[in-house]
Amino acid sequence: MPVCFCRGTRVRGESGSKMSAARRLLWASLVLCSCLIPALSVDRSNFKTCDQSSFCRRQRKLQPGSSPYRALLGSAELSGDRFSVKLIDDKNQVSLLLEVFGLDGNMTRIKINEINPLKPRYEVPDVLIEPPRPAELQVSGQDDNTLELSLGTTGHTLLVTGTPFRLDILAGQDLVLSVNSRGLLHFEHLRQRKDTLSDKVSSAVGNMWHKVKTLFSSDSEKHEVSPESEEPNAGEPETPKEEEEESKKAEEEEPGMWDETFKTHTDSKPNGPSSIGLDFSLPGFEHVYGIPEHADNLRLRTTESTDPYRLYNLDVFQYEIYNTMALYGSVPLLLAHNIHRTLGIFWLNAAETWVDISSNTAGKTLLGKMLQYMQGGGETPQTDVRWMSESGIIDVFLLLGPSPHDIFRQYASLTGTQSLPPYFSLGYHQCRWNYNDEEDVRNVDSGFDEHDLPYDVIWLDIEHADGKRYFTWDPHKFPTPQDMLSRLKDKRRKMVAIVDPHIKIDNNYRIHNEIRSRNFFVKTKDGSDYEGWCWPGSAAYPDFTNPEMRDWWSSMFAYDQYEGSMENLFVWNDMNEPSVFNGPEVTMHKDAVHWGGWEHRDIHNIYGLYVQKATAQGLIQRSGGKERPFVLTRAFFAGSQRYGAVWTGDNAAEWDHLKISVPMCLSLSLVGISFCGADVGGFFKNPEPELLVRWYQAGAYQPFFRAHAHLDTPRREPWLHGEANMLIIKEALRQRYALLPFWYTLFYRALRKGEPVMRPLWVEYPSDVTTFAMDDQYLLGTALLVHPVTESNARGVQIYLPGDKEVWYDVHTYQRYQAPQSFYLPVTSSSIPVYQRGGTIIPQKNRPRRSSDCMQDDPFTLYVALDLQGEARGELYLDDGHTFNYEQNEFLYRGFTYSQGELTSSSLEPQGVFKTPSWIERIIILGVTKPTSVTLRLPGLSETQLEFEYDANTLALTVRKPGMNIAADFTVSLR
Repeated sequence: MPVCFCRGTRVRGESGSKMSAARRLLWASLVLCSCLIPALSVDRSNFKTCDQSSFCRRQRKLQPGSSPYRALLGSAELSGDRFSVKLIDDKNQVSLLLEVFGLDGNMTRIKINEINPLKPRYEVPDVLIEPPRPAELQVSGQDDNTLELSLGTTGHTLLVTGTPFRLDILAGQDLVLSVNSRGLLHFEHLRQRKDTLSDKVSSAVGNMWHKVKTLFSSDSEKHEVSPESEEPNAGEPETPKEEEEESKKAEEEEPGMWDETFKTHTDSKPNGPSSIGLDFSLPGFEHVYGIPEHADNLRLRTTESTDPYRLYNLDVFQYEIYNTMALYGSVPLLLAHNIHRTLGIFWLNAAETWVDISSNTAGKTLLGKMLQYMQGGGETPQTDVRWMSESGIIDVFLLLGPSPHDIFRQYASLTGTQSLPPYFSLGYHQCRWNYNDEEDVRNVDSGFDEHDLPYDVIWLDIEHADGKRYFTWDPHKFPTPQDMLSRLKDKRRKMVAIVDPHIKIDNNYRIHNEIRSRNFFVKTKDGSDYEGWCWPGSAAYPDFTNPEMRDWWSSMFAYDQYEGSMENLFVWNDMNEPSVFNGPEVTMHKDAVHWGGWEHRDIHNIYGLYVQKATAQGLIQRSGGKERPFVLTRAFFAGSQRYGAVWTGDNAAEWDHLKISVPMCLSLSLVGISFCGADVGGFFKNPEPELLVRWYQAGAYQPFFRAHAHLDTPRREPWLHGEANMLIIKEALRQRYALLPFWYTLFYRALRKGEPVMRPLWVEYPSDVTTFAMDDQYLLGTALLVHPVTESNARGVQIYLPGDKEVWYDVHTYQRYQAPQSFYLPVTSSSIPVYQRGGTIIPQKNRPRRSSDCMQDDPFTLYVALDLQGEARGELYLDDGHTFNYEQNEFLYRGFTYSQGELTSSSLEPQGVFKTPSWIERIIILGVTKPTSVTLRLPGLSETQLEFEYDANTLALTVRKPGMNIAADFTVSLR
């Protein structure tokens, strides 16, 4: 039987029978086309450029200038929080409706739609957690061409200009943001196709011409001849009427409007062209971030000379880095930041989207900017952002900040916060494709114990299932899954198994038969079940946009439905872009039809969110609503943070891939998805020992910490790379486990306040321009600064410690540094540069255990790092780590404060009650002078003298065994 070169697995036909020679040939060709061997990089020809995406080409062809749209101010209506006005396109006389909504919390929503479309246009559901709270709008001024609205009580005003149409938002007298100031609003109205012979011939000729032009064009050839330029009298001036008629004709005959061919796939477009585009100008801003997922730097680049950033969930095999190509997930949120304010633009659209970024300071060096300023140039920096989507409506939220944390709060109020993960999921995860059988699982599990290495979860990839029929187990390799899970449970460990959304077409497969009988599969444009190729061979795809389908899928995780499952089995959703090996761009045809009659082009980017949502709900339901789920997803959209974790996909064992994991996770964190990580060691290729060790060190300080590897790579368990390397990995693992209480507290703050767990330095130092483009180091919460070593044979790294009159402490040596400063830090193979910020308190658990669950009742050590005023604050959140009981106030949220020589503990949320035997076994205070005595005072009890040690070289005081319960109010006094 043939071998899948991408997954290295033998492929069965239906019901396990051998495939015919013809089918084997087809399968091999599909695999070779979509899954290149690991030694190669991505095949760019499998994925569209903007010029190959007809709507992007049409939108981008429009150049900045006077907008053809007018706002008919006489049609304006204002009612409470809603302002509306008609827009008219003077070129085609199509009318649109502009709606502006005032929103509580310093936000504004703008919607633009056709007034009388031929059929409804798609508006994205299920992303907003609730209707946004309104804020009243008021007309505060008006003249013949301008109307001024007051946006609630925030001090912002909105200027609506009639001709040409534009919107401007001001804070006081300062222009904050402009909409359509470059005149790039372009809304393709739905229309009937004129199916005359001449139209068909014209369209065919246009498509053929575009293919020829694309075939013969090159990057070095800038001068192209268009078919229009070869027409008679093409260079003669036209009258305005002739020009208008020519514009209409060109609009009707544009290639790709009614059908579009890419490689061997033709996308029929029964509704014709439906794209939308709008530009936003950000005066005073040079730095913009967000719109993941892209393997690029944190700060977004300008795209005038490249393709725009693409948001279109795709299975990109061994993706390249430092480019704007689309990857597995899409979050259409862009942030802009300068020293005065932070803004956000949330473009709520689930269709294929391109984002163009331009800047009037692009390419200018710092010296050039200084010279311009000294010479009185006075040009205000500005970034312009242009959004272009294939379908849907314009529905955009303007988040007006003004601080970074205001943006996080505003966005969280719309799409929700990061779910509180079960405690175990913050530990270390051991995965590869694939652990072979139950004996292999037992041996790997025992290997961690034999080498005294902690881990929490072992993972199974697609080979664990019976012929890649998800919700099943291979009867030969995994004949007794509950016995396997019980052995792990006895060691207080967990397992994750993969459940993908492509369902093997097999009449003997219960899952397939039930979905088909319920008519829950995605349909083709002709009404039959959509069929594609993926790991099982021929597969059908459940329509997760259908709420009834999601409910049924959730029910399949019940213990009596998912045979062999137990409460310590959790789930991994892969390939949910969706990945279709023989589909256009390795995904689903855009003219496939979903629930409600919507085309796949309308919902593509939200499909993966629905898969994860249904899976997470299934894990909750199986426990009667008591237990928190853990679900990892590859595809995601705005709001995915509510359902679990995300990883950065199939990376490679290369130093640059290790380095890019930091900005990739930072970008996700900025848009609400805090539970992010990258495959430790790289999925493809074979990491050298140094790279593997450095990746473990970096992964230990990223939110999701999982090692994963391709089937064709040698085994990588930590003990297989020599004793010295294993000991370094062990130290990284132990640092991770010691900080689990700190990680868990950060995730609680993410749940309650929408704060990113892992964050760029500029979030906490918004006026420090040095940090604005920095993405090789980052903060965990406000307390820890991490600079992973990501260079081969590194002898040192350049550290920047921010803050005006602040101090930082090396967490390993306790050496104290005055900030702000930049310095070169020599490193060895065991170095993980991490610094604790002065003024913070971090709780840790330092006793090595086999898993996080085994640490549940262990004692704490408090690390108190004093600032220059001799003060510090910190927090600790505790609950049972796995249920939703915290929602019934079964938790502890403690606050620690050090001031004037006293460390005190008190409850931050007194309504929370949770009993724990954990106590404080040590307090380490950094940056303190040596006391003569240390005493403990508990409510209602007399003072107790405590033992302590002092290191005069590091100014570190260690208080041993103070002994109080972590839940107690107490005061430790230094005299």
